[in-house]
Amino acid sequence: MNSYAIAIHGGAGTISKDTITPEQELEYISGLKAALEAGEKVLKKHGSSTDAVEAAVMALENNILFNAGRGAVFTHEATHEMDAAIMEGAQLRAGAVSGVSNIKNPVQLARAIMDHSGSVLLAGEGANEFARKMNFKFEEDDYFFSQYRYDQLMKIRDTDVVKLDHSVSDSPNPPKRFGTVGAVALDLHGNLAAATSTGGLTNKRYGRIGDTPIIGAGTYANNKTCAISCTGVGEYYIRAVVGHDISCLMEYKGLSLEEACNELVHHKLMEMGGEGGLIGIDAKGNITMPFNSEGMYRGMKKKDGDFVVEIYA
Repeated sequence: MNSYAIAIHGGAGTISKDTITPEQELEYISGLKAALEAGEKVLKKHGSSTDAVEAAVMALENNILFNAGRGAVFTHEATHEMDAAIMEGAQLRAGAVSGVSNIKNPVQLARAIMDHSGSVLLAGEGANEFARKMNFKFEEDDYFFSQYRYDQLMKIRDTDVVKLDHSVSDSPNPPKRFGTVGAVALDLHGNLAAATSTGGLTNKRYGRIGDTPIIGAGTYANNKTCAISCTGVGEYYIRAVVGHDISCLMEYKGLSLEEACNELVHHKLMEMGGEGGLIGIDAKGNITMPFNSEGMYRGMKKKDGDFVVEIYA
């Protein structure tokens, strides 16, 4: 009998009980549960894994707690530049977008690029132009405004410092947050899919692009092996081609999902100096959520009732 499963993440980093208040913890848990429910609702109705990961990521993009969509951090110019990607494992189709502004749900635009553009990755004003052609609704700047995150930008705007998501401390060594959201899923038809979305880095300049919209790095899905969504220091994930490398370890060397993900997260990335984590699912519905940081916002739900939502190590 076929089954379904879904996993999500809301970022990784220096996340411990002394950096989050009990009230904030409850808000994060609630946000993760809502995203899982949005994705599972699709899967329960025999919907596709692609629709499920899109729905789950949209729920996280709509939550100002997470660095994606509405919660995107500010660039050096006090604007928002968002990236997203989606991929389905059946035919290896993919869509991605980078450096867009005022799009409520960048993952929806990535899906439209996959389905209707004939391209894989569109960026900047060209991506916005395509969004207008597809009649996407653009939100005003106020929709994306957070006083807290704006204050964080102001504290470092006159420096060359960039911050991984928003810091919750003014100490000399503030907690690091790798602000990305993502989902992976297996549907009742046996198909895998992955989606990832991010607002990037606070105070970023020069049109910097991380791993999220790079197919094979931060986002990857292949029915033969797995679906992967990553969160961490994007430059390392690009250099390690994390998503595709995990798939290759499974397909060509016969490693299990857990073995392949642990090899990347706890060995290859760490040897390079990379920090963060990922979520992965294989064609049998096995899920793994490894990370080499102190914590990662994460959750998973299976048809058989397995249900997990966690933050700390």
